[in-house]
Amino acid sequence: MKEPLATLSYDGKTVDLPLVRSTEGDCGIDVTSLRAKTGWITFDPGFANTGACKSSITHIDGERGLLRYRGYPLEQLAERASFVETAMLLMFGELPARDELAEFRGMLRDQELLHEGLLKHLDGFPPLGQPMAILSAMINALGSYYPELLNIRTDAEYRLAAAKIMSKVRTIAAFSFRTADGLPLMYPNPHMDYCRNFLHMMFSVPFRLYEPPAPIVRALSLFFIAHADHGLDTSCATVRMVGSSQANLFASISAAICALWGRLHGGAGVGVMEMLEEVRGGRITTQGLLEEAKAGRRRLMGFGQRVYKCYDPRATLIRKAYENLLSAGMARRDPLFDIALDIEGQAQNDDYFLERRLFPNVNFYSGLLLKAINIPVPMFPVMIAIGNMPGFIAHWHEEWKDTEMKIHRPRQVYTGKNQRDYTPMDKR
Repeated sequence: MKEPLATLSYDGKTVDLPLVRSTEGDCGIDVTSLRAKTGWITFDPGFANTGACKSSITHIDGERGLLRYRGYPLEQLAERASFVETAMLLMFGELPARDELAEFRGMLRDQELLHEGLLKHLDGFPPLGQPMAILSAMINALGSYYPELLNIRTDAEYRLAAAKIMSKVRTIAAFSFRTADGLPLMYPNPHMDYCRNFLHMMFSVPFRLYEPPAPIVRALSLFFIAHADHGLDTSCATVRMVGSSQANLFASISAAICALWGRLHGGAGVGVMEMLEEVRGGRITTQGLLEEAKAGRRRLMGFGQRVYKCYDPRATLIRKAYENLLSAGMARRDPLFDIALDIEGQAQNDDYFLERRLFPNVNFYSGLLLKAINIPVPMFPVMIAIGNMPGFIAHWHEEWKDTEMKIHRPRQVYTGKNQRDYTPMDKR
């Protein structure tokens, strides 16, 4: 039985295009031969309707609010798995057995220190330098210390590179925070697990170790799990685009961190906190905020998402994690939380937002959770980057293994001037 085709009609002509079937979710129309057959290309600003690859990593159903990593619902992983388990699922394809998990935890422990030469690189940044700029530069420089991993050829090399980046990214993040605050560096503790060790490096001081309560550690793990991957969002698409040129893993992730930095991506949580502070400071009311958004004079930060047309399932988890900290007495109720609840409540009773299906996304409550863990606002995008590492690594590897993939090179619809002749300087 022949696979059905899609038929495109234009200017009295028709062309048949093959279909690409998915196991779940959006199917595709293969337009790779469209230009050759017709002289036309597709036009899709923002790539909202363009499938750039086949991927088996993450499935999102934006209509029903579903997010699955390798087939496992996010909610199950958040409730039962650790961040390291989830990371291994994304990076290596399956949940690890007990001995596999222990082995990889050992690799993370062995790779947690930074080369002393890399610390000199860190010292070169200004004390109040942008944390995401520092993180991107340090990850890129990291590759210089492991030249044997710049051209990964085997699964063992990939596994080692993944462990290095997963482990060292939290050390880099914590060290940059300590440097900005003028605090002595706290080296990683090999006897602590992933999230607890990160909190130790962030908040311990000499002769007074920080012992994070279990609910705080669990909240951080859940935060990382919720951000571990989200399909081809801007930063993961950047990993794949840069990686398609056969750029190494370190360089590709460095580029993705820069993409994540943007205010409409990983920087959105900072925007949400600034918006909530505006309301608390009396510079605008909740109703005024919503009216400004409806009039198109400002963006309602933390609302709406390119994929989801319902409540973002990650936002549900983040809000619940924050409420769990309150219930456990691990955090004081932040006045900004009540403002956020008020904004959400009014928006969900306003036809403008309901008709446009604008609901809280993952960024709306994430800042409140991080603040409860004592993470400063400038570090919010860095925290998302740490969570994103498994997804970044997995997407780079999937691209690297795909023998059919080509270097990414989108086309354009040119709208500039036609050919012109050069005008001498004295006649301009």
